[in-house]
Amino acid sequence: MPPNPNRRPRLVVIGGGFAGLWAVRALARAPLDIVLIDRCNHHLFQPLLYQVATAGLSAPAIAAPLRHILRRQANATVLMADVSAIDTGTRQVRCSDGATLDYDYLLVASGAAHAYFGHPEWAGLAPGLKTLNDAMAIRGRILGAFEQAERCPDPQARSAWLTIAIIGAGPTGVELAGTVAEIARHTLRSEFRHSDPTQARVMLIEAGGRVLPAFDAVMSAKARLQLEKLGVEVRLGAAVSAIDDEGLVVGNERLQARTVIWAAGVAASPLGAMLGAPCDRSGRVLVSEDLSLPGQPEVFVAGDLASVQSAGRAVPGTAPAAKQMGKHIARVLQQRLRGTQSSAFRYRDFGMLATIGRMAAVIQFGRLRLSGLPAWWFWLAAHVYFLIGFRNRLVVLIDWAWAYWTHERYARIIFGDHDRP
Repeated sequence: MPPNPNRRPRLVVIGGGFAGLWAVRALARAPLDIVLIDRCNHHLFQPLLYQVATAGLSAPAIAAPLRHILRRQANATVLMADVSAIDTGTRQVRCSDGATLDYDYLLVASGAAHAYFGHPEWAGLAPGLKTLNDAMAIRGRILGAFEQAERCPDPQARSAWLTIAIIGAGPTGVELAGTVAEIARHTLRSEFRHSDPTQARVMLIEAGGRVLPAFDAVMSAKARLQLEKLGVEVRLGAAVSAIDDEGLVVGNERLQARTVIWAAGVAASPLGAMLGAPCDRSGRVLVSEDLSLPGQPEVFVAGDLASVQSAGRAVPGTAPAAKQMGKHIARVLQQRLRGTQSSAFRYRDFGMLATIGRMAAVIQFGRLRLSGLPAWWFWLAAHVYFLIGFRNRLVVLIDWAWAYWTHERYARIIFGDHDRP
């Protein structure tokens, strides 16, 4: 079905993350009516989400309202809604409240969720980190564990509360482990009377053979050394087989840990399965070289939900890749509107960064390899630069500067039920 000639074509974008938002902004002058749908009212800078989870930053410092970002873009409308169904036959998107939206073009960039490898019951015991709600829940569990240890008279029970296990040694797991170790060793050191936070046991558990497996072996080894220098206990080649309220089983060993955090894997958004296109083992949609669906050129998929190769290599599920996909889809749509041939997506690898803790990070970009303090400064500058909004950049800089000189974290607020792991 061609676009309706009696009105401007409508593009519906599902997801206000990097891919969706970058596509919408790149189409500001296009002859399209754009509707951006997201279940949240904000765009989230996910690379710094762990900083909210570990009380280094407040939530507004890494998020911005979508309506504010797009306030001057006349062809864009923002709807806060939860998409429940996609009908590519009738070209309709249905929301959970019953509302429907017709589209001429569709971009699905709804991201990914946590993957528990066949153990969905672990979700309530070992929360993952994808949203601000996740970050606040994890913050409450971590800080709540130290509060519970302070009240616990039994040394063995106190030790269990002071044991924090992080499953998965990718960037999120590494960043969480290093920061939690710093909180225990420095931030909380003199604030408790009956327990000693410096005795906290922070474990990073990885089923594979090394931390940061996407990095080369040398940088992975340097990251592990920096983690161990911070006091993190790194366990490699150790698969988790059970998790409960009291702890977890790693290999054949039972570990008493009252706080368990999941950073081991992601699964594609279930919206991908509604498109009727082939998916890979992780549920990501297999797309054509221009990021549209095979046989459905009006439907595009981007970000963590898309399975695509560039120059013979799989495109990673990272923020830079999602931004590039969003911009490319905007370019393809403009080509379609002009009646010219769509171009193929070409991914530009801008390298990988991971911070481990204060003055500790690793960077891999082409032949460039950095670790330690130089990598940490580079990481800091890059993340401040890519934040949305001058206010957020300023607030993050001030908070980081204060934490750097004092080790203090003033976002250590527990609310709701998060203080009861």
